[in-house]
Amino acid sequence: KIIMLNRQHFIIQLIHEMIASIRRQYTTPSHIKTEDIDQPIPSDNEVLVKVHATTVNRTDCANLTTKPFIMRFVLGLLQPKKIILGTDFAGEVIKVGANVKSLNIGDNVFGFCDAGAESQAEYLTATAEDLFPIPEKISYKEAAASLEGAHYAYSFIHKVDILPGQSILINGATGGIGSALLQFVKQYNVKITASCNTKNIALMQSLGADKVYDYTQEDFTTDTSKYDFIFDAVGKSTFGKCKPLLTEKGIYISSELGPYAQNVFYPLLTLGSSKKVIFPIPFNKNKTIPYITTRLEQGLFKPVIDREYSLADISKAYAYVMTGEKTGNVIVNI
Repeated sequence: KIIMLNRQHFIIQLIHEMIASIRRQYTTPSHIKTEDIDQPIPSDNEVLVKVHATTVNRTDCANLTTKPFIMRFVLGLLQPKKIILGTDFAGEVIKVGANVKSLNIGDNVFGFCDAGAESQAEYLTATAEDLFPIPEKISYKEAAASLEGAHYAYSFIHKVDILPGQSILINGATGGIGSALLQFVKQYNVKITASCNTKNIALMQSLGADKVYDYTQEDFTTDTSKYDFIFDAVGKSTFGKCKPLLTEKGIYISSELGPYAQNVFYPLLTLGSSKKVIFPIPFNKNKTIPYITTRLEQGLFKPVIDREYSLADISKAYAYVMTGEKTGNVIVNI
């Protein structure tokens, strides 16, 4: 790029470019573009990260389409404030701002921002506070797959008091949230029931489920079993359907607002009832990611990876995730 200082003098400034996943309006997967744009320049309080892996997840899909509509109040009412897609990433620090003392060039880091990290690109900038060290022996793609779903799964188990011997049902245990949640609740020595499709029964059993419902063959809500907690990790059931399955002081938690956004109001409506609804407002990532890191280091959590795509095929990755049939996480290798 050539910048004119005055009529006699010119200065040539070299701006490196990068490939990024772009959308300038709220749209569908087929309208996502991969474009060459200027590489971001870190401020004195930021670092430049070379992204090696990211995912396409439910949060990304909500950010793309702004469904539910409430997303627009965070992302931009009429059009997105950030045009580059992506909420999570794993990569390598390649440039450090003058004021950053806690990170060095070559550090392997990962991070997550549900309002958008602009991570479906070759490079991004971030502050040190938004980055976390990747545990040794954990690959970039495993690190990226350990963020979004596990971040929300943490909120499920830390909104309640789980005791040994209790019974827990996880609806949608094969998704990014559900597969992490299943592994997290194992530590409490509880009886775990999971719902999944036929092809993932063995996976659910390997992750620790004591009983599995194949939702293509049976409806768990018609059973007579009782549960202390029902965690709807895909938001495809309702409190009304699940209430008969709860014990006298049972609790229902859903990852979604519900068909009429009722899950936001049920916590107040059930305040005086024995069976309650809790809405899992996420904890700060400064609580969730260190927890995830510890579980990774101890070998007690292994993210499930379904498919991998290149950045050039980002539209296909979104289209697949939006079918609602992914198992665990979908990786985009940068």
